[in-house]
Amino acid sequence: MAVDFERIKRDFPILNVKSHGKPLVYLDSAATSQKPRQVIDAVSDFYSNYNANINRGVYEISEKATEAYSNSKNKVSSFINAGGMEEIIYVRNATEAINLVAMSWGDQNIKKGDRILISEMEHHSNIVPWQLLAKKKGAALEYIKLTEDNTRLDMEDLKAKVESGPKLLSITHVSNVLGTINDVKRITEMAHKNGAAVLIDGAQSAPHMAVDVKDIGCDFFAFSGHKMLAPTGIGVLYGKSEVLESMPPFLGGGDMIKTVEKQSATWNDLPWKFEAGTSNIEGGIGLGVAVDYLNSIGMDNITAHESELTEYALSRLDGMSGVSVFGPGQKDLDIKTGVIAFAIKGVHPHDVASIFDNEGVAIRAGHHCAMPLVVGLAPEKAVARMSFYIYNRKEDIDRALKAIETIKRIFKIN
Repeated sequence: MAVDFERIKRDFPILNVKSHGKPLVYLDSAATSQKPRQVIDAVSDFYSNYNANINRGVYEISEKATEAYSNSKNKVSSFINAGGMEEIIYVRNATEAINLVAMSWGDQNIKKGDRILISEMEHHSNIVPWQLLAKKKGAALEYIKLTEDNTRLDMEDLKAKVESGPKLLSITHVSNVLGTINDVKRITEMAHKNGAAVLIDGAQSAPHMAVDVKDIGCDFFAFSGHKMLAPTGIGVLYGKSEVLESMPPFLGGGDMIKTVEKQSATWNDLPWKFEAGTSNIEGGIGLGVAVDYLNSIGMDNITAHESELTEYALSRLDGMSGVSVFGPGQKDLDIKTGVIAFAIKGVHPHDVASIFDNEGVAIRAGHHCAMPLVVGLAPEKAVARMSFYIYNRKEDIDRALKAIETIKRIFKIN
């Protein structure tokens, strides 16, 4: 199916604004995506026409809100091919989803002397919760190394460490710095064969490619709504129902209980067992509409569009004097998403981002919440990053390249 990505861009009101007097080019979707009018209107419609708490009221607008919220979970379940809404827990973001697993499953299952295995390309959200758990339990936190060129996992090191029997493997599907796509199905199979539970951080994959958690086989899969067109403050933890049933609640309070007595309580059914208190109702509704929007385009079409943009950008950056690009290159587009981290010789990435901003181009600069990775990539211990999504076009990349040429001229880089 041919997709009119020019028409899609018109669905995003913020792309009509100007930045420093120039049309805004937004190249920071790895941090957060922009929102289409369909999602904005859905949230506005909720507040304007049926704002009420869910799972409690027997009046019309409460029932409508409950139905819309529950329907969004069914949409998310289908989106990642889960086993039903009971396997879909709404949280604030992928960070909270990973913390939930660490504090519930981890507290129950990790013992002194156990090993937790992650990789050197992880986001802080998939590092710090395991540091805290390891210290609390007296467990060991180990890292899978990267290849010498810092573009992908060292599969020999991964194999050796998985075969030594960790209790848990928690790994990113896609690096938010390198754009590297990890073969999480293969990795999950290896981990399960050696008795490890598996969590996949899908924050950078779910918005950009088709995800099938049954095919992957993972025990947990975490992602954020705000990176895939939905409002902020809504995220998802997928868990196999039998695993979630065995876990204690994450938080206590309303909605997550069936009965409460003075000295005891019994827990609600999945997924409500893990959703204490008033939910982010508008966020869940917005996420459901975002899923509808992405499905209307087709995830394979989205992947192909971003791959075309990535190839276009890399082909023009390749060999550009004074510019270093990190992660897989043009020859490895099959394991590369639309994330390009780069550095300009002699120019701090924060200065790069500032000059980009003056040109009306929004990018990110810094350690990207991946300090163990980034500090080893560049002397400034920071990199600039541009990242693409459905509303970007080749003309946006041309604007970014023009900004690089401006920087080279200002700093007299040949």
